[in-house]
Amino acid sequence: MNLRVDNIGSMLRPQALLDAFAAHDAGDLADHGLRDAQDAAIRDLVRAQERHGWPVLVDGEFRRRQFMESFADVAGFDTWAERHAAARAARDIAAQEGGIVTAPSALALTPATEPLRLRRNVPLEEFRFAQGLTERPVKVTLIGPDRIFQAYDGARDVYGDDEAFLDAVVAVQRDMIAGLAEAGCTYVHMDAPGHTAYVDPASLERFHSRGRDPQAAMRATIAAENAVIAGFDDVTFGIHLCRGNERSHWHREGTYDAIAEELFGTLDHGRLLLEYDTERAGGLAPLRFVRPGVIAVLGLVTTKHGELEDRDELLRRIEDASRYLPVEQLALSPQCGFGSTMEGNELTEDEQWAKLDLVLDVAGEIWGAAGGRTAA
Repeated sequence: MNLRVDNIGSMLRPQALLDAFAAHDAGDLADHGLRDAQDAAIRDLVRAQERHGWPVLVDGEFRRRQFMESFADVAGFDTWAERHAAARAARDIAAQEGGIVTAPSALALTPATEPLRLRRNVPLEEFRFAQGLTERPVKVTLIGPDRIFQAYDGARDVYGDDEAFLDAVVAVQRDMIAGLAEAGCTYVHMDAPGHTAYVDPASLERFHSRGRDPQAAMRATIAAENAVIAGFDDVTFGIHLCRGNERSHWHREGTYDAIAEELFGTLDHGRLLLEYDTERAGGLAPLRFVRPGVIAVLGLVTTKHGELEDRDELLRRIEDASRYLPVEQLALSPQCGFGSTMEGNELTEDEQWAKLDLVLDVAGEIWGAAGGRTAA
């Protein structure tokens, strides 16, 4: 899949959908009523993406409360979502106006209560509905094994060691992807925000306090990321690396430099979707470690505020990136999702679409029509 643009996946949820979730939580809306509201919001989103000319579509993650819910319906790990929500509620971010906050996943350690087993392939259900609305390919986002592993409490569970747990995670995710591939899905992107924890001082401290060697953990999870996607030859795989995204906050700091050679050089994914919207990501030189044939998707357009990026500056930065990686191996995207959590980031829907239009227009200028807009 030779795309020159990408949409990370989550979109701002429309007010009608937010209202439906709230009514469902309050007991005032039945399950089928919430599902009807989700269906309507996804239909509108698919039509909007087609109008704007996106070549590959997303469902906005409109059936999820937050981006990690692809792993929510797994026997043995089904307390994770509840623990995550409780940790988030306990962490006070009300006074924050942007900036760094602790990721709830770092606080919500979860043991495996029984051997992991895919109870219901929710991403497959999401894909089937969205793909049924369009002739264009629909991409699916899954949370990657590294993020799951970092939320894992192995001190008191059914697995004897971290390796056995990671093997079980890989098996479950391969079940998910097998179903997606059989249904005709051609693009799956794995969300792996935790890989930047291996350069973030606070996260490294947490690793050590839990008795884990960060370097060993990173190697083990890279191997797991690769094992998840091995052998699905008809599916394009991307992996998204960022520093956290929650209501315009972020969770980690640290540049790619210290991990790029191992991370960029050994991940088997065909597309590396890299957050690059602020100085927190560091310079573009680590792109020299990207393997031949792999597309580095530069997340130069921020989703954390509504101010539109300067077109000429985006062109300049892509030109700078081409000093380290041929322009044929580059693409452009927003830096992260617009709505990784239910509340979404601090910008309007109009600002969201203006940023997506800018991505298409800049890509079209550099790579031609195949990289930019597709006829609606």
